[in-house]
Amino acid sequence: MPSYIAEFIGTAIMILFGGGVVANVVLNRSKAAGGGWIVITMGWGFAVMLAIYAVGQYSGGHFNPAVTLGLAIANKFPWVHVIGYAIAQILGAMLGAFLVWLHFKPHFAVTDNAAAKRDIFCTSPAIESYRDNVMSEVIGTAILMFAILFIGINEFTGGLLPVVVGFLIMAIGLSLGGTTGYAINPARDLGPRFMHAILPIAGKTDSNWRYAFVPVLGPLVGTVIGAALYGVLYREGADNTMSFLGSLVWLALGGIALVYLLRFAQRKQAEKTQKF
Repeated sequence: MPSYIAEFIGTAIMILFGGGVVANVVLNRSKAAGGGWIVITMGWGFAVMLAIYAVGQYSGGHFNPAVTLGLAIANKFPWVHVIGYAIAQILGAMLGAFLVWLHFKPHFAVTDNAAAKRDIFCTSPAIESYRDNVMSEVIGTAILMFAILFIGINEFTGGLLPVVVGFLIMAIGLSLGGTTGYAINPARDLGPRFMHAILPIAGKTDSNWRYAFVPVLGPLVGTVIGAALYGVLYREGADNTMSFLGSLVWLALGGIALVYLLRFAQRKQAEKTQKF
């Protein structure tokens, strides 16, 4: 199976299970309605795990442009394929979101909470503060990338690695996810948000595009910092192909990008406040 097709299929599987568990919990007359945050985080963890089992042997099982970028920075993935992977991941996320809508279509019609219906497709903050929301996504994605790299230096019984990564996703959700819904993945948010905008969902609200830069740019900055920290801290015996100086350069670039992103977020928040 070509790697781009594998990323497309794997991301669709991830969103089908991940978006599906949110729909199961928040939509009216679902037998799982009211299942709560633990159910959602477990569902996302299993979603990632199963997607890796399905196609990871063909593409590496990224399903996330931030992970693809981080692996390229760490010299564990060729830069020439980064854009192609990102496109496949976004398209796969769109397909997964469509399947979630198709599966739960009658339940969308009997659910009045438009914001909850949007949350099935894309993330939104518990407390809207763009600057703080950006920091949450940066921290969550930085630890995701950092952990993926240091987990990779351990030896596991054959076939166990996807389980460990699934538990990593659960851990991030359980510990850090309550602030923004832990997108930690531009494709996971951008593709389904687009589908929310174009699908004929009964009683839907706007797709909150003014917030969309947070779960897209935040993870991209976070992954640079996470990969760079791995390069700085994990040296001998860590299968690290990054030079120490190169890691410091990436860390500096990530820090600079974070400063500019926080300023941009603050400006966007001020513009929204003035408008409304």
